[in-house]
Amino acid sequence: MIGNERDTGDTYECDVLVAGSGAAGMSAAITARSRGLDVLIVEKESRFGGTTARSGGWLWIPGTSLARAYGIEETPDQARTYLRHEAGNNYDAARVDAFLSAGPEAVDFFTTRTAVRFDMPLVFPDYHAEAPGGAQGGRSMVTRPFDGRELGEHIKTLGMPLPELTVFGMMLGSGKEIIHFMRATKSLTSAVYVAKRLSRHLMDVLRYGRGMTLTNGNALAGRLRKSALDLNIPMWLSSPVSELTVENGAVTGALVTRDGRDVRVRARRGVVLACGGFPHDVARRKKMFPHAPTGAEHYSPGPTGNTGDGLRLAETAGGRIERLPNAAAWVPVSLTKRKDGSSGVMPHFIDRAKPGVIAVMRDGKRFANEGNSYHDFVQAMMKAAKPNEEIAAFLICDHKTLRKYGLGCVPPLPMPIGHHLRTGYLMRGDTLEALAAQAGIDASGLVATVAQFNASAALGHDAAFGKGSKAYNRYQGDALHGPNPCVAPVARGPFYAVKMVIGDLGTYAGIVTDANARALDAEGRVIPGLYAAGNDMASIMGGNYPGAGITLGPALTFGYVAGRHLAESATERGAA
Repeated sequence: MIGNERDTGDTYECDVLVAGSGAAGMSAAITARSRGLDVLIVEKESRFGGTTARSGGWLWIPGTSLARAYGIEETPDQARTYLRHEAGNNYDAARVDAFLSAGPEAVDFFTTRTAVRFDMPLVFPDYHAEAPGGAQGGRSMVTRPFDGRELGEHIKTLGMPLPELTVFGMMLGSGKEIIHFMRATKSLTSAVYVAKRLSRHLMDVLRYGRGMTLTNGNALAGRLRKSALDLNIPMWLSSPVSELTVENGAVTGALVTRDGRDVRVRARRGVVLACGGFPHDVARRKKMFPHAPTGAEHYSPGPTGNTGDGLRLAETAGGRIERLPNAAAWVPVSLTKRKDGSSGVMPHFIDRAKPGVIAVMRDGKRFANEGNSYHDFVQAMMKAAKPNEEIAAFLICDHKTLRKYGLGCVPPLPMPIGHHLRTGYLMRGDTLEALAAQAGIDASGLVATVAQFNASAALGHDAAFGKGSKAYNRYQGDALHGPNPCVAPVARGPFYAVKMVIGDLGTYAGIVTDANARALDAEGRVIPGLYAAGNDMASIMGGNYPGAGITLGPALTFGYVAGRHLAESATERGAA
């Protein structure tokens, strides 16, 4: 035990109880503990990390010292202008100001006092960089790779990355590492890099049963867990919160199920809800997802344990759930059958932007700039769908493009594609008409669309939707392809298609909070002792998706804000 914790079997006392072990929860716990509070983290699942462990590990936080180190200077007003534009009528000035103020402070705290480290590319544009206040770089950072061996035995309980985003179970770092793998058959330097990376991964698997070079969100979860271990913060796995304890209107703890028994946890300072939102809560999806009238017409790659527990717990204590124009961070996904027979959900991040790839609805017609952000792309899917018809789109490309870039779960050369053809995930036709027949697309519409697209694509121009005209489009395209990194003809068969439906990267609708991450009731009053962060907190983005890392950036920040406020409140009480 540390500090004043007391465990008497059926009761446990601490200063702060954190429900959830993703970025938000561990951020709150580490911050509170570093300021002298006794903290307990409880996690519903048998593995820690939540959605964070499956994520890309990017964080969007403007005005950090990391950006300044690269000579990127901006005032909070620039980012504030951008967020006001993005959030529109749902702009929350107080919470945005708190985010812009505390975000850089949180980054400095974690990078100087914990095991957390980030890298910032010189150029990673906001998703709407051309909008007022938008930026070409300096706001999105990615977690630095981490050696899983530093976790010791705890590596065995780290959440696994999404299989669809790995190669032989190996996580790939964002940016340069992915480029090396895509160029492995064309560049000796890349081939050597890939060979070394694969060899190291194979040796780790043989020795440890998994890869030890953690990247992206797995690295963030691992680094945060290492930081929590360094501070001796206890974490109970397989320990869901079943109810909150409320005394005289204040939240004073919770009932936690651990090892088959109920433990009454008393939290002297408060409870932080960071349970991952509600991507797998079918009932709430039915209420809030317009494309899912029964709640089932939605496919999330997030952990299946994210069933809205935090939101329900908050409601029992008087908390209010905010509805937003978009209840989640939308992403197009495709459904795949893995080789072990299980089902997979593949999010489509970058393949849509590649030259030679277009997207059509069942009528064979394009409906959007394929290079736009996944959130924008799904909104366009919704608008283009016909009434009472499944909302689905199809990525289309030719053989040359498929083998150069891959498509969804289908890898580029030299990897085989037979499994995906046999399962029907990848559809193929020698002609566009044959492909349309297999995919259930209107053949005449598809043929006309491809002809129209090809007419200007050879010149690097997309007359219909301007693919490649925006900074984010170009960043996700192929910089070595010209004159437009996002446009090439769909020219010679065989042709291929992958079907996409609607998924999410996390939910936006959530618990209404103030600028200190304290939960508010229906009258806007603070619920004493109750905090929310991460996807349990209503998004400060107003239902929009401004840039890479707009879930993890606020998650880390408001976890930090919650932990800081809990410690300051304790100090104030002590002084009183």
